[in-house]
Amino acid sequence: MSTIRVGHLYPDYLNIYADRGNIAVLTRRAAWRGHELEVAPLGMRDPVTPGEHDLYYVGGGQDREQLLVAEDLVRKSEPLHEAVRGGAAVLAVCGGYQLLGRGYRGFHGEDMPGIGLLPLDTVAGERRMIGDVLIECELDPGEKRTVAGFENHAGRTRLDPGAEPLGRVLAGFGNDGEGGFEGCRAGRVIGTYLHGPLLPRNAWLADWLLAQALAHRLGTDESPALEPLPDELERSAHEVSAARARSRGGRFD
Repeated sequence: MSTIRVGHLYPDYLNIYADRGNIAVLTRRAAWRGHELEVAPLGMRDPVTPGEHDLYYVGGGQDREQLLVAEDLVRKSEPLHEAVRGGAAVLAVCGGYQLLGRGYRGFHGEDMPGIGLLPLDTVAGERRMIGDVLIECELDPGEKRTVAGFENHAGRTRLDPGAEPLGRVLAGFGNDGEGGFEGCRAGRVIGTYLHGPLLPRNAWLADWLLAQALAHRLGTDESPALEPLPDELERSAHEVSAARARSRGGRFD
């Protein structure tokens, strides 16, 4: 049995649309395979120690909550960059995703600094992009899979030329409603707008993150293969969410 250590950034501020459920899914899927997930909340003024955590998680929040945590996150920037260079994985959702870029300008002109873990910038648009989303991504070479979730954001996120999106939009808006891509990925760091929560609908993505975290814990570059689980309910949840997204198409609300 291995203990997978998770640093949950700002759980008291960034936790809308049931994003905390992502931690619950990781905990159960780790336990079913004989591993323990040890989750440490990292709030305001709590230090980040490189090497201490295998996976960092940042949820979503309203602009007000993002503004409250942004300066503190910048103070954690250097150790977070060092942790990622050392092989730690990161999952950031919506507001957390925006702050992993270089910054986010809110609807009222608020400038929220980011930490530059992902090569992107975000500016709030006039109208929100809301609804179910389906994307196709390829985290492992040659293996295309779909990710289903729910988006509700005004941010228009632009990736740098050559940056790798998390996936190609099959239904929904994605990063900006125009470019046809959703999220961003840099090695073991993933940012996405997809709530829902994300991982109960996409069990394979939860397992991918667990494998990356285990690789860090074991000190290896190659992630270990995880024992398959009987995921009938998880597959059904994914299919229902994917069908809703396909029926929706894309529109501004």
